[in-house]
Amino acid sequence: MSAAPEVLFRTLADPTRLAIFERLCREGEQTVGALTAQAGVSQPAVSKHLAVLKQAGLVSGLQQGRETRYSARPEALAPLGDWTRQMTGFWTRRFDDLETLLKRMDQ
Repeated sequence: MSAAPEVLFRTLADPTRLAIFERLCREGEQTVGALTAQAGVSQPAVSKHLAVLKQAGLVSGLQQGRETRYSARPEALAPLGDWTRQMTGFWTRRFDDLETLLKRMDQ
């Protein structure tokens, strides 16, 4: 089940979470330790951010021994693509209506 666009927006609005998600997208599977090394925040903070990303369906974790390896799930962003297409259609219609109105006003 995909998260609603507002959940995805809220989750990715945090700069640290966004950076973690982008890093997982670019570099692939990572442990909490590896993510912490470049996150600029503590390991407990990275773990909390990963929990929020996981809850939103943006990352998954695979337990391997004592470590969990996290991976991005970019397909979870699909609702944002749908929302963007919807908004594009909305604004295109609004601008078309405005253009029609301006043409009528010129006559």
